[in-house]
Amino acid sequence: MNVSRFDLTTLALFAAVARAGSISAGARQSHLAVGAASKRISDLEAALGTPLLYRNPAGVALTDAGQACLAHVQRVLHEVEQMAGSLSDFAQGVRGQVRIAANTSSLTQFLPEDLAGFMDEHPAVRIDLEEQNSTDIVTALLENRADIGVFADRTPAEGLKTARYRPDELVLIAPPRHPLAGLSRVAFVDTLDYAYVTLPPTTSLALRLHEESRRLGKAMRLRIQVRSFDVLCRMVVATGGVGVLPRIAAEPHARSMSIRLIPLTDEWAHRWLLIGARDVEALNVAAKLLWTHLHRESVQ
Repeated sequence: MNVSRFDLTTLALFAAVARAGSISAGARQSHLAVGAASKRISDLEAALGTPLLYRNPAGVALTDAGQACLAHVQRVLHEVEQMAGSLSDFAQGVRGQVRIAANTSSLTQFLPEDLAGFMDEHPAVRIDLEEQNSTDIVTALLENRADIGVFADRTPAEGLKTARYRPDELVLIAPPRHPLAGLSRVAFVDTLDYAYVTLPPTTSLALRLHEESRRLGKAMRLRIQVRSFDVLCRMVVATGGVGVLPRIAAEPHARSMSIRLIPLTDEWAHRWLLIGARDVEALNVAAKLLWTHLHRESVQ
């Protein structure tokens, strides 16, 4: 197979034809003559040794091989776009890029300030930051879709190098007139008689609460599930339920909504946020610098 015949113009043309359902329409999008476009598609099929398109008077449709080829072509074109963006950054003086996946707890408490400090020290480094659930972060690291991840402890992370990043205290939140609102401390088991507002079940916090309630042999009374810390606090006030959130993330909402933050006596309520990478030594220079910066924060 002559791989050199897979030039980017032909691959982009094939993707355009697949989207448009027509060689002539794909040729127009690619700024090629119809005859030249048709020959490029035929040459691609010859190089691959299989038809990619069903041709009919109304246009074209992808064969099974064409569907598989399109998936590969889209990945190649995406990688080329990323390469062009990265190299344009270097041309403008940027000396590195780090892809970070972080959970909500880290983003609402510690990471923005820590990243700002890092970028002050290294202004030529670009940060690509994405918020994800802890389990999805581990997957992104293992699949090389992120360089560094920040996620909750207890998250299965086999195959990763991990280190402590920041301690994180979980507290019960309750509206002012709730029966638990006057307590100075409370055990998680004593909260399970009350209706809960929780985050989606795939989040590390929701998984921890369900794991502990199962261990206690007492199911949580779920009233509603929401997607953000802010909405969780609002729904606690509106419904008269309770919830569990990281203390630092909940404090601004407690002040603005007059909700109570009640420490949990359970040992598991004091957890760690971790930083993780597939191979720290294999990280690019910018990512290694950020790893060191975040790891340093854990001992300050």
